[in-house]
Amino acid sequence: MRLLPAALLALGLLAVPAAAQTIRIGIASDPDVLDPTLSRSVAARQVFMAMCDKLIEVDDQGGLAPQLATAWEWQEDGRALLLTLREGVRFHDGTALDAEAAVAGLNRHMTASGSTRRGEMGPVTAIEAAGPMQVRIRLSEPFAPLLAALSDRAGMLVSPRQANVLGAEFQAAPACAGPFRLTRRVALDRIELERFEGYWNREAIHAERVIYRPISDTTVRAANLRAGSLDVIERVNPSDVGTLRGDRRVRLLEGPSLASVYIAVNVANGPRSDTPLGRDPRVRAALEASIDRDILNRVAFEGLFRPGNQSTPPGHPQHIASLPVPGRDVARARALLREAGQERVRVKLSVPNTTEYVQAAEVLQSMAAEAGIALELQVTETATLLRQWTAGDFEALIIAWSGRTDIDGNLWGFNACRESLNGGRYCSEAADAAMREGRTRVDPAARLAAYGQAMEILLRDRPYIYLWHPTWFFGTGAAVRGLRMVPDGLIRLQGLRLS
Repeated sequence: MRLLPAALLALGLLAVPAAAQTIRIGIASDPDVLDPTLSRSVAARQVFMAMCDKLIEVDDQGGLAPQLATAWEWQEDGRALLLTLREGVRFHDGTALDAEAAVAGLNRHMTASGSTRRGEMGPVTAIEAAGPMQVRIRLSEPFAPLLAALSDRAGMLVSPRQANVLGAEFQAAPACAGPFRLTRRVALDRIELERFEGYWNREAIHAERVIYRPISDTTVRAANLRAGSLDVIERVNPSDVGTLRGDRRVRLLEGPSLASVYIAVNVANGPRSDTPLGRDPRVRAALEASIDRDILNRVAFEGLFRPGNQSTPPGHPQHIASLPVPGRDVARARALLREAGQERVRVKLSVPNTTEYVQAAEVLQSMAAEAGIALELQVTETATLLRQWTAGDFEALIIAWSGRTDIDGNLWGFNACRESLNGGRYCSEAADAAMREGRTRVDPAARLAAYGQAMEILLRDRPYIYLWHPTWFFGTGAAVRGLRMVPDGLIRLQGLRLS
């Protein structure tokens, strides 16, 4: 705690009261790229909530609601999706949203070099204007998860004029169709936005400016909230929950999440996959057997999170209840290592430089050591870690996926052969076939059965070892009103105000 005053002063905001029209938000890490086509980080998704409206929104219950699209319907036996666009929408550079602009934005997700949206959109064969304000997405086969994808970054549209002018530099001056536009970014320090006066839903926006501050230490974020230098903070650490609950200067909000946290293993991405952990699923099984998720939750998170072994939390309609969380078995872990020809194994585990991950990694390190697995923790800034994941510059890493309303958004891009989010380059024809069956069926029971088959394979091969599902705890100043707790964990600016 001796570092706390310096950290507070570093914000440069303690002595200056916030103007009533400025909302200051503390986020857990610095975003990667401020381009919805290329972005991978959850921090960028937080900022996009101010910058980039989506075709479809997620409501407070996790359902789908209109945003830039006012209506949608499946056609041609599920092989086409027709979207009706909202009238009167403009991008930040003044360009009007119409069918032509929407087609350009969606095609950009499909064709841009480095796009991480391509896999989320599924088997798209064509995107076409079906009228001045209607877009039709054609598919080679039915693809049920498309609507959920369009409720996230795949549904964020950018100005075709700005994208054409700036090209690869679009992220420096992005032009979306959201309530705020970027004015300044200082890497690792702040992102400043100002209200876009041409926003279609302007009456729902009460602030003139928004400032995002990346602060990786959860206790420092909470301290700055209590000191009044931040108005909203995300992802309050369970160790800070009691303190905030007892402080009348702040409010604590709680809600369920779609997120999951896991260890990702490099099984085939470059020379750093050539390790006992990467080569042999028995070593990965030994690592999992060394972990007691219940103790991990109690020690690192005050028992406030949910242990998990899947990409969807318990209670989610696509959670596979027949695959329960396994218990700890150190003797089995040691036997698996011997079976794999190993007595002791050393694993370099990359860890994001945030409090919750470091705490959890230290608990995992202690548990694994008892089974003969030495975890060497390499604490790394989140955006750097994500780049290393893509490049295959890791042995194993612990990271979160913020979760999607449809399980396909949690599985396909991370596990299917050659997909962009599959940093460890895991590839299984059997898993691909089961996941493809799930994403191309419409009947919920048939989809659940297919994903059950996929999860059996994935839990056996362990390209990922799922650990826990967070509960969202967000904090606000006492003067803040209108913060909605949505299961995707993203802060909406619509309705948010300082009283």
